[in-house]
Amino acid sequence: MRKTTPLRVAAILAPAMPLAGCTSRGAPSFALFGAYFPLWLVSAIVGVIGAIVAHRIFVATGWAAVVPYQLAVCTAIGLVIAVIVWLAGTGPFA
Repeated sequence: MRKTTPLRVAAILAPAMPLAGCTSRGAPSFALFGAYFPLWLVSAIVGVIGAIVAHRIFVATGWAAVVPYQLAVCTAIGLVIAVIVWLAGTGPFA
């Protein structure tokens, strides 16, 4: 059986130190329907809904035939919406 030294323990635990994070408050979350949802999950769901709405608007206005790379464009719109929700939830006004 190997002898455990403090240096060996420190070397094993050192890679896990950045996982602790820099805040003692915990992850930002919202209380929805009696449960706490993390902000990243809320942002992702709102972004997906935003991409779907953007696609529906493109189809309804006829832009779907004009704008190339519909998947990339709608994904980018959804990503922008998700980032805006994320920044609104974690920014100085949160």
